[in-house]
Amino acid sequence: MSDTEEVQPLAKTNDASVLCTFCKSIFLQPRMAGGFVTNPTELPLMVQKFTEDTVIEQEYLRHFWSVNTLYDFENMGFTNTVRGIKYLVCADCEMGPVGYYDLSTKIAYIALKRIADN
Repeated sequence: MSDTEEVQPLAKTNDASVLCTFCKSIFLQPRMAGGFVTNPTELPLMVQKFTEDTVIEQEYLRHFWSVNTLYDFENMGFTNTVRGIKYLVCADCEMGPVGYYDLSTKIAYIALKRIADN
């Protein structure tokens, strides 16, 4: 889903499994997301161009599934804490970030643009 497209109203939770776009590992089973949220956030690009100045390229994302507890995930890995958040990555292929976990609210957010569904 492109962030520039008009978003159709979504269900309050995911009707299908949420999958890694690379290895198809399951992140969330159906009906485990806490809800659809519009939460403008910058995340690092999943694939970076390495240069000598080591600037981390960012992508502006708006549409996320919220996840109320980390125990709702099936196969999710987490980075070290960076500015109060942990980035979410696939536990099987380590691609990411597919979203982030906010330490202050204890809520995880998975970017719709970076996942597949079954």
